[in-house]
Amino acid sequence: MKKTTVLGHSMLEINRIGLGCMGMSEFYGSFDENESISTLHKALELGVNFFDTADMYGWGANEQLLGKAFKGKWDAVTLATKFAVMRGPNGEFLGLNGKPEYIKEACEKSLQNLGTDSIDLYIMHRQDPKVEIEEIVGGMSDLVKEGKVKCIGLSEVNADTLRRAHSVHPITALQTEYSLWSREPESELFGVCKELGITFVAYSPLGRGFLTGTIKSRADLEEGDFRLNNPRFTDEAFAENIKFVEVIEQIAQRKKATKAQIALAWILSQNDEIAAIPGTRKINRLEENLGAYNVELTESDMAEIQKSMPQATVGNRY
Repeated sequence: MKKTTVLGHSMLEINRIGLGCMGMSEFYGSFDENESISTLHKALELGVNFFDTADMYGWGANEQLLGKAFKGKWDAVTLATKFAVMRGPNGEFLGLNGKPEYIKEACEKSLQNLGTDSIDLYIMHRQDPKVEIEEIVGGMSDLVKEGKVKCIGLSEVNADTLRRAHSVHPITALQTEYSLWSREPESELFGVCKELGITFVAYSPLGRGFLTGTIKSRADLEEGDFRLNNPRFTDEAFAENIKFVEVIEQIAQRKKATKAQIALAWILSQNDEIAAIPGTRKINRLEENLGAYNVELTESDMAEIQKSMPQATVGNRY
């Protein structure tokens, strides 16, 4: 299996299994800074070079964490960070902002948090409905001209918006949720990304941990874990969605692999350009995820998964 790909229209070669860093600062229960830094350093040691964060994760704390971990190591790192979701001083959500003047301010703040002078991939986290995509991308393009950003990406947009954005400035990457239980991008977005030379980056490739089989009920989640409010993690949804895990388990046993490795290998088998950013705080999970490179899914394996998977996931993504 091909382990690297060139990120869109850039000259940046990334490993196809990167590391999503959100859970190191918020959303998934308790976390430990020292453990997270050890995991980030181990990722670099194991050849991982693509890391994903956002200014809203821990409202700046996650970027600061990466800045601390990667000080003096930025040459080995390709970093994606995001803007648009505003947070207040106590973490309260204040809506979306896509105005060019805000984008400039957000970028400056991210550079300060990270302790670096340029961002490899700057992503619009979500589109501000009050601002046209052409204006948003125009503001992002200015940052490229100023040398503060190397390339730009979008997250969670439809095919038409992606085309409109790309007509203003080359879009390097599209980041959208994609996994065995979130397959919506297959209908249109994959085709547009291929046509326009845009790298598709799958976030939550393990279904926020559900597809690994380690979460068997709501009792397995800590108090404060945002999944407790997610429609896919209600008691009723658990009872139905466990069928996804059962199919993965059958393949995993046959391949002598873990369920996480099967779920990631399935994503990487879609095409040679797709990348995935599973999140973890733990070194053993990081090593397990990278083991997906060693899993070869044959055409008959892929056909079996296609045939056996439930046709619908119970519960909306958010």
